[in-house]
Amino acid sequence: MNEEGSPLQPLATPTFRNLWLWITVSNLGTIVQAVGAGWLMTTLSGQASMVALVQTATTLPIMLFSLAAGALADNFDRRTVMLIAQIFMFTVSAILAVLSFAGGLTPWLLLLFTFLIGSGTALNNPAWQSSLGDLLPRKHLPAAVSLNSIAFNLMRSIGPGIGGLIVAVAGAAAAFAFNAATYVGLIIQLFRLKPAKVNATLPPEHLGAAMSAGLRYVFLSPNIEAILLRSLALGLSMSSIQALLPLVARDLIGGGPLHYGVLLGAFGLGAILAGLFGHRLRERFSSEAYMRLNHLAAAFSAAALPFAGNILAALPIMLVGGAAWLLSFAFCNMSIQLSAPRWVVGRALATYQTAAFGGMALGSWLWGEVAADWGVAAGLQISAGTALVTMLIGVWLPMPELGRLKLDPIQPPPVPELAIDLEARSGPVVVMVEYVIREEDLPEFLAAMRERRRIRRRNGASSWTLMRDVTDPQKWIESYHVPNWIEYLRHHQRTTEADAEVIRRLRALHSLPEPPRVSRLVVRPVSARGGLLAR
Repeated sequence: MNEEGSPLQPLATPTFRNLWLWITVSNLGTIVQAVGAGWLMTTLSGQASMVALVQTATTLPIMLFSLAAGALADNFDRRTVMLIAQIFMFTVSAILAVLSFAGGLTPWLLLLFTFLIGSGTALNNPAWQSSLGDLLPRKHLPAAVSLNSIAFNLMRSIGPGIGGLIVAVAGAAAAFAFNAATYVGLIIQLFRLKPAKVNATLPPEHLGAAMSAGLRYVFLSPNIEAILLRSLALGLSMSSIQALLPLVARDLIGGGPLHYGVLLGAFGLGAILAGLFGHRLRERFSSEAYMRLNHLAAAFSAAALPFAGNILAALPIMLVGGAAWLLSFAFCNMSIQLSAPRWVVGRALATYQTAAFGGMALGSWLWGEVAADWGVAAGLQISAGTALVTMLIGVWLPMPELGRLKLDPIQPPPVPELAIDLEARSGPVVVMVEYVIREEDLPEFLAAMRERRRIRRRNGASSWTLMRDVTDPQKWIESYHVPNWIEYLRHHQRTTEADAEVIRRLRALHSLPEPPRVSRLVVRPVSARGGLLAR
């Protein structure tokens, strides 16, 4: 793999450094808020189910709203999306703090405010993650993703302790106020940031259409499919340690809350160390081999933890588990960003978050049920076996080699001047491309057309067909539909360098000196009386 340089290299860019610093502070506030909400719920309601719902209310919005947030990040200025999200979370946190100080919170009202803060996080994350490509050169994206993960794990390691101290000294309301204060620096930084220059020639997509386009692109891209499936499998198999860690501390090590905190801190420290030095592994191994190493490390930590017996033996195992956690998910995150063109990267990241969080949620429930029926040790060991089994996904869908992807947009040829008046909604539009192919070139032509079909459909086309003239067997016609004229223009502008290579292959196979003939036709339905229907 390509040399990535120092993992701290992105911090040399002032804009990224300032945003990263304040987002780290904001992450600390979020964790402190979660500690305060969890503790407050124990005083508002004695039911364990209500206490558990605090975590559900925090993570559920990420699963529900990530795709919509990704569509917004791809269609509007990402700085503005982040600014709206941060102001929204600041406002909700401030109101939560005021109500808590006034003693006006009920259990369900606390869950509502927690859900709203989680919704702000869901809106912010795709915009922030996808803006890395706007702030930094492509070669620095892996290091930037690792830095984000390092910051999050650092705050996750120290945040619960800080939150517990604030709650113990000043109460949960102070924790909520602390969280509100941590948004201020990032809001100021975003206000100072100049909006990214966007040379958009088309209006933004409607939200529903943008979400559909994102899903279509993702599920017609084998590279992204492989990453999503691996993310889901990793979340499922690797969630056991964190889900069962309180029981590990109590039942397998014979400790209490202090032991739990130390184990959690070791897990976070392993993640931080991996973020600083993991790039050396990425440089030495292929993408698939790198992921298999992480699967093996995760399986080892889950399988070995039941045999630790004491805190000292458990600490190095937790270091390995934390390292495998960060390296796996940071690599999947980075792989998504480098496997999607800029026009859809926010939506691709949103689907990654949905897959990863969905796997974690399912895994946490599954290993909890297994531990309840068969014991904590069995739950960890079965999850270790699952990690080994899911490693075989790579035999079917290996992780992509990122250096080979050419996803930069190209300047498409201009659309010919129109001879009729068209509106943005005029359509459907049918495009037909005529090729003349020699008989000896047919196998190569058909192979290229299979790839062409996937690209067309991925970029928004439907009803793709390939036809052969029965009177002139060398004449082939490619045909596809798009819903209207503006969607045709979007389809036209989404061509990447990799797509252009397929176009060049097809044109090289075309046996006439002039390029293939392209016809663009707009469908005009005819009424029963023979007149044209208005479009």
